[in-house]
This record gives sequence, structure tokens and C-alpha cells, in this order.
Amino acid sequence: MQHIEHYQKSFLSYLEGFTINKEPENLYRPINYILELGGKRLRPILTLMTAEVFGGQAEKAMDAALSIEVFHNFSLVHDDIMDDAPLRRGEETVHEKWNLNTGILSGDAMLIMAYQLFENYEAKTFQDLAKLFSKTALEVCEGQQYDIDFETRDDVTISEYLKMIEYKTAVLVGAAMKMGAIVAKASDEDQNSIYEFGRLLGIAFQLQDDYLDAFGNPETFGKQVGGDIIENKKTYLYLKTLELGSNDDSLNLRTFMSNSELPNANKVEKVRELFTNSGAAEATQNAVKNYTNKAFEVLEALDIPDDKKQSLRLFGEQLMNRRV
Repeated sequence: MQHIEHYQKSFLSYLEGFTINKEPENLYRPINYILELGGKRLRPILTLMTAEVFGGQAEKAMDAALSIEVFHNFSLVHDDIMDDAPLRRGEETVHEKWNLNTGILSGDAMLIMAYQLFENYEAKTFQDLAKLFSKTALEVCEGQQYDIDFETRDDVTISEYLKMIEYKTAVLVGAAMKMGAIVAKASDEDQNSIYEFGRLLGIAFQLQDDYLDAFGNPETFGKQVGGDIIENKKTYLYLKTLELGSNDDSLNLRTFMSNSELPNANKVEKVRELFTNSGAAEATQNAVKNYTNKAFEVLEALDIPDDKKQSLRLFGEQLMNRRV
């Protein structure tokens, strides 16, 4: 197996060749724009890595990896429209740079293009990839709807929240890894196991994201620290504070989050203090570790060489300990 940087470099080179210079320009330019904005490229790297884990070639998994990345960015374009977000990775969002209709249409085109990439595989592989993709894409939509529903609910449970992040984030990580296994023609058992490994890592990844949003270093996190607090998001930290904190903690949390007159900096400071004092911050970090360790338990059962298990374990540990 190669180093992560090698997979990233190979994928970025392949992505450059995907640039679409077609008419109408106002449909395809926004697609090139969002794909060139950067990001961690976590999902396609996992597809390429997994293909090699199961004895395949990363090069043969490039179209599957690209499909995952195109779909992920399609979902970001539409998420930004729903959130009315002005910035994505520090740059203007597609609907702000162009307009709402262009954002919707370019996003639709990306979803279709993601499917088209499977046409480069033989019939059986195409069928397996498309079946997994359809299931995953629908679950991502379900997760997004849960997230929207939670905005107007005051009775969201932790189990509901975990289901939401599983569908909105984790299933795509699991699918990215399973696609690599499908291209490498791994057994059904190994395909399902590596999917479960990715799904569990994906939940840990999102919980870590929740934590970093509140407590990350502004210079390394890449987003506004405290953004979830400012937007009154019912994150794992928020729900754990209601569960673990005193009645006063719960009352204060709801009061701070609903106070539109409280300056953002003060709001973030007060809510972060409640997250810490209630034990929610520590509980969130423990949840990240627990889901990561569950993923490692799945990894141990995989029928692959120990050096490849170690590479995947190292990747999981890097995710768990990341600061960005």
C-alpha cells in the first residue's frame, strides 16, 4: 500500500483530467469551480486505498473514487443552498457566485455525472457499484432531512442524532471503502466488513467534527470555531449537556442558544463553558474513541495481511486525533 499523500496526489491528477470544457458554460463552470475548491479528499483516498488492501490496483478504482467525490461535492452545493451559506472552504458558494437556479441545476448535473462514471466498469462491477451508490445517495438525503427536521424540534434524542450523522456522513465513508473492495473483487463478506469499518469511522469523524467546531484551533480548523453554537445546532455536545448537566445547565443552555441579542463571542464562550462543566465535552471525546475502537474491532476480523490492517488502523488513529 502507498502512503496517503501518494493516493491524494494520484487522485488530484486524475481529477484535473476530469475538467469539463463544454457548453453551456454556466452549467459546467460551477462544477469545475466546486471540484477545484479543495477539501480533504478523504472519501476518494479511502476508495483507492481499499482497492489495494484487497489486492486490486488503485488506478482501476479511480472512476469509483471520482464518482464518490463528485457526489460529495454535489451534496455540498445543495446543502449550501438549503443553509443559505455564503462561503465554502473560504470561497463563495456556487449559488452566491452564480445564482440559485444555476446552483440547483449544476448540482443535478453532478449527480448524473457521478452515475456516469460507473459506465467505465464491466457489467457486474457496474451493477454492484450503482446499487451501492443508489442506496447511499438516498440515505444521505434522508440524513439531510433529519437534520432539517431537528432544527424545529426540542425533543431530539442522542440515538436520533447518531442516526442522522450516520446517514448524512458515515454511510458515504462506508460506501467509499466498499467501492474500492468491489473494484478489487473482494468477497461479499469482506466488502460488508470494510463498509462497516468505514461507517463506524465516519461516525467518529463527525463526532470529532462536532467537538472541533466548539473547541478547535481557529488557525487549523478551517472553519469558524463556534459556528454550530452560533447557528443553534443540536449537536452531540448540546444533547449530552442536556443529558449530563444539572437542571440549571439545561436551562442556561436553552436560554443562551435562543438569545438572539447575545453577541456571538459571548454566546460561544458561555455555551462552551457549559459543554465543559457538564462533562459533555469529555463524553464527546470518549464517543469518538469508542466508535474508532469499534471500527478497529471490525478491522481485526478482516482477512487481509497485518501490514494492511496496520495502515488502515493508522489512518483511523489520524482521523481520531486530527485537529482540522
